[in-house]
Amino acid sequence: MSGAASDAAGHAAGHAVRRVDVVVIGAGQAGLSAAYHLRRRGFTPYWEDAGEIRDGAPGGDGGFVVLDADAAPGGAWAHRSPSLRMATVHGFHDLPDFELPEPDPNAPAREVVPGYFAAYEAKHALPVVRPVRVLAVRSESARPDARLLIETDSGTWSTRGLINATGTWSRPFLPHYPGHFGGRQLHYAEYRGPEEFAGKRVLVVGGGASAIQVLSEVAAVGETVWVTRTPPVYHAGPFTPEYGRTVVAKVEERVRQGLPVRSVVSVTGLGPSVAYRRAEELGALRRRPMFDRLTERGVAWGEEELAVDAIVWATGFRPEVGHLAPLGLRSPGGGIALTGTRATLDPRVHLVGYGPSASTVGANRAGRTAVNELVKLLGDPGTAAAVGEGARVAAED
Repeated sequence: MSGAASDAAGHAAGHAVRRVDVVVIGAGQAGLSAAYHLRRRGFTPYWEDAGEIRDGAPGGDGGFVVLDADAAPGGAWAHRSPSLRMATVHGFHDLPDFELPEPDPNAPAREVVPGYFAAYEAKHALPVVRPVRVLAVRSESARPDARLLIETDSGTWSTRGLINATGTWSRPFLPHYPGHFGGRQLHYAEYRGPEEFAGKRVLVVGGGASAIQVLSEVAAVGETVWVTRTPPVYHAGPFTPEYGRTVVAKVEERVRQGLPVRSVVSVTGLGPSVAYRRAEELGALRRRPMFDRLTERGVAWGEEELAVDAIVWATGFRPEVGHLAPLGLRSPGGGIALTGTRATLDPRVHLVGYGPSASTVGANRAGRTAVNELVKLLGDPGTAAAVGEGARVAAED
């Protein structure tokens, strides 16, 4: 079976509920890391081909599967701007047990990384089923050891444990400001390079790495104006392991409290990346405070109006977790409280690539952590399929 288990999906329209021990939702960095560690710990890949279950427990009960909404490997990377080159990627870490071959620095990241993910799925024979859109996750009953039902656009899966790795790319955040702008507006998720902005004045909103990328490209062909809600945070020193741990701890504390997630980069600050240096050389880093309102011709600060041709909102993303709503995991603070990667209110559910693990290195570690915790909850995967319906194997600390 090729790693594009997508071809082995055959989807499940018309099939009975399929039963596994663990479902992973999402095949980006965090989801693939989790899938690797599931296989390494002894969970059997679930393959479905023309209705025949292969290499799994009888009847497909047991093992694990990865459900991915995209039609091909790559996760969010497949949707990035063609202008984002490997030389300007804001950090990338190899997946476990497979190094990314040294890429051409000028190669588009949206080609290199999806190709790497596809090779990874094949190398480790990961059972990725795609395209499958998860609609809702529910508990079969109120019992704490009940199975979870994963409802998708191609049938339902029943599982004992869930690793949610849906990321943020599908939920771009656009803040609301009063007024109306009559020109071109787009979120960074829609940005496809500087060509359409040649000779124009472009307002770039946002203080993160995405804004810096846009500034570094558009300022070379047009005029840019940079605005941020708060002064940008700069980090001139090296990103040492100690500094990284301090940063992650700050994001982790918010997640433990169930507060809305902050991005890791909002805490790390802007570093001396290739894109940053280029934007600096072009004089594009003269930041202005956030405007008060939109106008037909541009934006305004009090009585001052600035006419622009386009606005690029590099204002970030929000976690894609709406399908988990039936589980009631949200805290009064508005976020999903986590203990490590585990949902504090439901030990069956783990979130990876969320909060402190929303980076390529963090996603790798979170995938391993989530699998280790599920092994404690579900028991030895070598015997899990033999456990009868309704039985529970728990190994608690």
